[in-house]
Amino acid sequence: MNIIMFGATGRVGTQFIDTALREGHSVNALVRSPEKLGEWAGHPFVTVIQGDATSQLDIQRALSSGGDVVVSTLGTGGGNVLSTAFPLLINAMGKFGMKRLVTVGTAGILNSRTKPGYLRYQSSESKRKLTRAAEEHHRVFDLLQQSNLDWTLVCPTYLPEGSAKGNYRIEKDFLPADGSEISTGDTALFLYEQIFSDAYIHARVGITY
Repeated sequence: MNIIMFGATGRVGTQFIDTALREGHSVNALVRSPEKLGEWAGHPFVTVIQGDATSQLDIQRALSSGGDVVVSTLGTGGGNVLSTAFPLLINAMGKFGMKRLVTVGTAGILNSRTKPGYLRYQSSESKRKLTRAAEEHHRVFDLLQQSNLDWTLVCPTYLPEGSAKGNYRIEKDFLPADGSEISTGDTALFLYEQIFSDAYIHARVGITY
């Protein structure tokens, strides 16, 4: 399988690439700084496309390389990276006839258990005082719902560094009860598994230990 990757140099992205390559897939990665890919930059199954995910032209260059699925582990970049990039990405995927998108969000945009009709970041369930990042992910969620893509939005809670254990819990649209953290490795593993599954198409999935 040929995977088109955005956010490949991030904490989850690098672990996703490691898994995908070990399983024999190829990755076309759009990155601003190829040197941040480290050992993967010279891998025979990795095609590096230098560019910016907030550039329509660069996104189209990445998609024109051909792929079976698009995977995004983009973060907010401390600003509006997501809400800038995703309208461009959704439009470009339509232009190139691509449908499957698997992306990472945040547990803050899952449904609240304590305040029905609200998201976690809008309720007392979220321990974060600042909501800017969650609001940015919320914008992406709205865009995906309005699109024609077959999307899956993986929503981890607190993300410490760590390798995959494979013993996580998941729940559609909610964070599993008493969830407090999930490693970057297990988030990447679950993300990888979704490219072969249609179990959570058009859904958010909470993931935690």
